[in-house]
Amino acid sequence: MKGRNMNQKVLHIGIMPYKDYKKRSLAIARGECRPQPDEPKIWFESLQSMAQVLSNENQILLKTILERKPESLKELEVVTGRSSSNLSRTLKTMARYGIVKMEKVHRNIKPIVEATNFTVQFGLNIAPRLEDEAGAALI
Repeated sequence: MKGRNMNQKVLHIGIMPYKDYKKRSLAIARGECRPQPDEPKIWFESLQSMAQVLSNENQILLKTILERKPESLKELEVVTGRSSSNLSRTLKTMARYGIVKMEKVHRNIKPIVEATNFTVQFGLNIAPRLEDEAGAALI
């Protein structure tokens, strides 16, 4: 583990069409099935939507936050050269997915990277295996 940051958090991401995700969510809400513990908690509708959030530009932004540890969005804006509206929108989107956290410190908003590594689960027929209370596969 030498040289490895022990605070690294792996974010497990799944790709699933919206209609399948909705069907799955409703089945879970009705108590008809339960997700497996190792299943992704964050879902995107497509690889394209995931790629927009985790684009090369946004990965550089995450690395900048990790390395520079800016105390405010204004400081991050200066370091990156990105406009405040673009930066704010990007970070809010990443916060919705649990990639970053926006912490209020005094009168500033401090961005903190929450996830440093990502695994992605998808396939042509991905419908995560859901089980009923007896453990029988439903989907």
